[in-house]
Formats: sequence, structure tokens, C-alpha cells
Amino acid sequence: MEWYLPLIWAGIIGIAVMMYVILDGFDLGIGILFPFTHKEEERDLMMNSVAPFWDGNETWLVLGGGGLWVAFPKAYAIIMPAFYLPVIGMLLALVLRGVSFEFRWVAKPGHRIWDIAFATGSIAAAFLQGIILGGLLQGVTVVDGQYAGGPFDWLTVFSVFVGLSVVAGYALLGATWLHMRTEGPVKKLGLRYAPTLLALVLVAMAAISLWTPLSLPRVAERWFVLPNLLYLWPIPLAVAVIAFAIWRGLQKGSEFLPFAGTIALFILGYAGLAISNVPYLVPPTLTFWDAAASPASQIFFLMGTIFLLPLVLGYTVFVYWMFRGKIAPGEGYH
Repeated sequence: MEWYLPLIWAGIIGIAVMMYVILDGFDLGIGILFPFTHKEEERDLMMNSVAPFWDGNETWLVLGGGGLWVAFPKAYAIIMPAFYLPVIGMLLALVLRGVSFEFRWVAKPGHRIWDIAFATGSIAAAFLQGIILGGLLQGVTVVDGQYAGGPFDWLTVFSVFVGLSVVAGYALLGATWLHMRTEGPVKKLGLRYAPTLLALVLVAMAAISLWTPLSLPRVAERWFVLPNLLYLWPIPLAVAVIAFAIWRGLQKGSEFLPFAGTIALFILGYAGLAISNVPYLVPPTLTFWDAAASPASQIFFLMGTIFLLPLVLGYTVFVYWMFRGKIAPGEGYH
């Protein structure tokens, strides 16, 4: 049974990362959209729409990073030196964003610096997450089980493009969230920018879907070799169908459909990236089994995770249920 312990941990980490991307994605998207309005009451409403959720959303990032450290220490020891600078930058951006979220309310009315910090931290965190993703997709130089590249190997045209794509994706999540959760001018702001952001996200997904197989033969073999092509063609078709559904939902004024459809786009994109790289945890050299900790360590930490994961899921469901419904101008949690 030991051979599939790494698969269980890969699944746990994969779920944690996906939950983080979706849940923290829309509240990072709120910060990305912050510069598109300068009215204090609108910015107040934007922040109040995510106030009950934002700090809990980042729990999933801790679970994903902690899971990587305990279950795949070899991968952790390679990925961290390869991406020290963007990882540190991302964490500092998240700290800046969290501090500005709280300090903005106590600094009223002189809170312009915290508005700038909130937007800057959100944009930087999203961009650097994309940089890390792009760097992983293009591959990490490994020699004798150790990172053998330079401190800036992650900085390429491809990784920058992926970083900008993540910013656009989070902004789309934020726009559809505002359209679904708020009323008045803020709702209209989300509806106004969502179609443009949807177009940018689709262009980014198409570009990355072509860029990776053209530059990485291992990805091309995964997608464009029979019989894989017969099994995988429904994924891009589903992306097209869901994108059309989002667009039609926005045109008709539907509130829930655009947000749910955007989440579905993220899930499909995530699935596509997984298909391109599984079973490599550190492409293109280390698989799940190469990077895994000893079975005893995996089982020990799995015993704790069995109790922790339902608690995190339960808390998440409880908070979103407790604070369900729309937020009107003038309402909030501060």
C-alpha cells in the first residue's frame, strides 16, 4: 500500500492549492480592481464584501505549503531555492495586503496610503504566484537531487506572461464576485469589467495551451499523441462552452452563473496543467515517488491531516453560509 501514499498526499496538496486559488483568488481580485474606482464608499463596500472570508481563505495556502514540506521534502528543498525571491516577495505582498486591510479602517479618513498598499499587495501577490507557476511549468534544473540553476532562472518571458494571466484571472473572479455579492455602483463596476477580463483570460489560456506544447515536447506528447488526444479533447471544448455561458450570463444580468462559471474555468485550467505534468512534482525530473518522504512520515502526518482537513472544510462552509447574501452600500462588518 505504500506506493500510493504519495498519490494521496499529491491529491491533498492539489486540493489545498485549488481551494486557495479559488477562494483567495476572488479577494485578491478585489484588490486588483481597487484602482478602478476612487470613491471611498465604493472601496469600503468592495472590502466589506470579502471581510469575513479573506484571512480564512489563506489557510489553504498554509496547508498546501506545509503538505509539500512534510510529504515531499526533496521537492520542497528544490523548489524553495529555485523560487526564493518570488516566494518571499509573494509572502511580503500578502502581509502588506493583510496589514492594509485592517489599518485602512482605523486610519480613516487619511487612509490613502493603505488603499495603495492594499492594491499593490494584491497585484504583486497574484503576479508572483503566476511567476512561480510559470517557472515550474517551464522546468527546474536539478542535478544529483539538488537545485542547480541560478537565482533568476524563473524570470522568463513565459513566466511573466503567466504572472499577468493570473492577475487577469483573479480580477475576473473579483469582478464576478462583486457582481454577485454587492448592489449599486460596485455591482455595476464588476459587470462593466467582467467581459473584458473574460476575453483576456481566454486569450491567456489559449496562449499558454499552445506555448507549453510548442516549447516542451513532454507536454506535446501528453496532449497530441493518440489515444490521449481522443480522451482530452473535451477539456478545451468545455472551456469554450463555459466561457460562452459566462458571457451570456453577464449579458442577461445573471449573478451566480458568471462567478460559478469562472470557478469552473479555473478548475479546467488547473486540470489541464495537472494533465500536462503528472506525475512530475518538479518538472521534468522528480516524480511524486522520487520526492516523497519515508512512508512512516507520510502516515504520521496523514493521521493529523485526516482530522485537520474536515475542520478547515467545515469552517470554510460555515463562514460562507453564515455571511451569505448581498451587501448593500453602507453595510459592512467593520
